[in-house]
Amino acid sequence: MILELAGGKETIARLAQELRTSLHDSQVLTPDSECYADSIKRWSDAVEMRAGVVVYVGSAKDISTTIKLSGNYAVPFVVSGGRHSSSGASSSDGGLVIDLRKMRRVAVDTSTNTVKAQGGCIWEDVDNAAADHGLATVGGTVNHTGVGGLTLGGGYGWLSGRHGLTIDNLLAVQMVLADGSVRDASAEINSELFWAVRGAGHCFGVVTEFTLQTHEQKNPIWAGQLIFPASEKLDEVVAFANDFVLSNNGSSGMIMGITAPPFMKEPAAITTLFHNGNKSEAELVFKRLLDLGPLKNTTQERPYREMNSVMNHAVPYGGRKLSKGASFMPRLSPDFVRSLIARLKELHSKVAGSSRSILLFEFFCPQEWCRVAEDATAFASRGPHQNLMIGPFWTEADDDKVCREWARTLAKMANRELERVKDEAGRPEWMDKIGEYGNYDGDLAPMIPFALPLANSSAG
Repeated sequence: MILELAGGKETIARLAQELRTSLHDSQVLTPDSECYADSIKRWSDAVEMRAGVVVYVGSAKDISTTIKLSGNYAVPFVVSGGRHSSSGASSSDGGLVIDLRKMRRVAVDTSTNTVKAQGGCIWEDVDNAAADHGLATVGGTVNHTGVGGLTLGGGYGWLSGRHGLTIDNLLAVQMVLADGSVRDASAEINSELFWAVRGAGHCFGVVTEFTLQTHEQKNPIWAGQLIFPASEKLDEVVAFANDFVLSNNGSSGMIMGITAPPFMKEPAAITTLFHNGNKSEAELVFKRLLDLGPLKNTTQERPYREMNSVMNHAVPYGGRKLSKGASFMPRLSPDFVRSLIARLKELHSKVAGSSRSILLFEFFCPQEWCRVAEDATAFASRGPHQNLMIGPFWTEADDDKVCREWARTLAKMANRELERVKDEAGRPEWMDKIGEYGNYDGDLAPMIPFALPLANSSAG
């Protein structure tokens, strides 16, 4: 436990006491605090850990003080924003959690079409604030995801076809560094730091504010889900998706989910569809899918602010779950997808509560994010490839290891399939640069006590 590394409960108690007397805009919680149980909850129960101290920070100044004090007491700390990580990187077993959830202010500047979002915001906060002014920016495909984690890792979303990655729309950040200093970073100020935070994750400090470019989004969009039995329609759905990536102009997007809905006795291919336009336009774009006769069709015109909630029900907070990432190249092979479905069925038969497990194949137009030079940001995986998210769900802690191994096995299968595609294409140089989207890799850190140790010398 981190308590042992940090000098035990007495050290934690002294740190908590000094934090309570030193901070001005923050709340300090310990295991005996009334709201402590809620403070350690995470998107995945599998990475919930009992922190020694949780600080609901309220300002950059208090974050700075907290970091310095954690160094003085040699207590490792982690940072929690939207709590959406399944790697354990935002949880601490016995150490200190800097929790940004109270910092969720959003300010929209209509004179510049920009939005400033504090580090604890989730995408729902930004989507709603921007929509009130007929604006939108590139956010995640699930709106209870934290703005911080998704942005610092790159950020794909429904508007990526038109506007690139989230980091391509990031104009500036304010952040607290490991020495407690508060810095602004943009293309003009601390430009090397700004280069690093766009894609290299949370490695360089605690971001307290993001400034994002927004885009006019006054028109309604058309979106929803079509559900097909995978045993009957998989080939046609995959064929459409492969053609769709090449033919759409960036105004549309699609995610194909493979999962077992409770009203079906077999896995389904669930297509989540998006078109930034009206119903008549959308029905032309997705005609081939609509003509397949889906079992369910929830598509309709709706405000854009609703789009990032369409998939929320599939990946809610609570329960044990994991995300694992991989990449694939269209044309995606239906036979490869079937091989993954076979593994999904095996998981269903062996692990309690695994019927909600899901495989998500993204099909977004890559043209805009490929316009940005590879070395323009720290994001290392630009290209025409697409993302696959492998998401096991389960109920018992005894199955943690089995489900992690299952996800790793499917990721290895995806990597082998990608190597096959590379070989068939003659292994062009750009294909060898295809990487994995780090935001989907909840397996980057093991599900054991995890923290970022901070040396006394760096914390002042």
